Amino acid sequence: MLGVIGGSGLYDLKGLNIINEHEVKTPFGAPSAPILEGEFSDQKILFLSRHGKGHQFLPHEVNYRANIFALKKLGATKVFGVSAAGSLREEIKPGDLAMPSQYFDHTRGQRDYTFFGNGIAGHVSTAHPVCPALSGDIESAAKRLKLDIHTGKSYGCVEGPRLGTQSESFFLRDQAKCDLVGMTNVPEVFLAREAQMAYSTVCLVTDYDCWMEDPSQHVSVEKFFEVYGGALNKAQDLLAELLKSPLTETPDSIRNSLAASILTPDEAISEEQMHWLNVLRG
Repeated sequence: MLGVIGGSGLYDLKGLNIINEHEVKTPFGAPSAPILEGEFSDQKILFLSRHGKGHQFLPHEVNYRANIFALKKLGATKVFGVSAAGSLREEIKPGDLAMPSQYFDHTRGQRDYTFFGNGIAGHVSTAHPVCPALSGDIESAAKRLKLDIHTGKSYGCVEGPRLGTQSESFFLRDQAKCDLVGMTNVPEVFLAREAQMAYSTVCLVTDYDCWMEDPSQHVSVEKFFEVYGGALNKAQDLLAELLKSPLTETPDSIRNSLAASILTPDEAISEEQMHWLNVLRG
């Protein structure tokens, strides 16, 4: 089943026929909002608002672990993320859609980055953090809609909530070789891999961050809202088209990513920890 995580401005999903609303308790606290179970394009999906109802949580305040764990516990095996991003490349224009395949973590350690620790040692490979099968399905859906989407891009994740300096923008663009900048995909993408879930995000490009010399092109909340609505409609159309065809099976390297990643033997893991670990392994 597909889990959809909506970013800024996407607090519910237009066209979602809601079947159930789940208040999920997790060992990692509460998710950002109740998870909606429903039908969209005749397919059952789960929907979660990343920032909560009415945008309650700043990026570093989002309980990413609870969000991913709750979706997995309810049966999601794939995650389609939607998030706003700034462009660090002139050819990626405001209003465009883009899909990262790589991530550069430029956050500051305020977030809970892993399910592991406190007695469980695990090291999951994230050399290729995005699911190629799910990304390929999304790209195919975009082609059927004749919708342009930039693929294979690198996303630099910053801490926020402030908007970045021009020096930081140049660093991400020129030294880290990032194409996009945002505040929310880390650690979400890495937690999905620890939960053995396929993950891919569609970024809605709202601005040119602040690397351009022309200050009228720099990111602002006002500019964000000018562009975001149109890009959001494209993303919802893309999701509807994606669900019209069966999704490609997730590669074994993702579905079994924990098989050789946990160093702590099962007999050394407490019963309580084994309970949630088995959810991730499921």
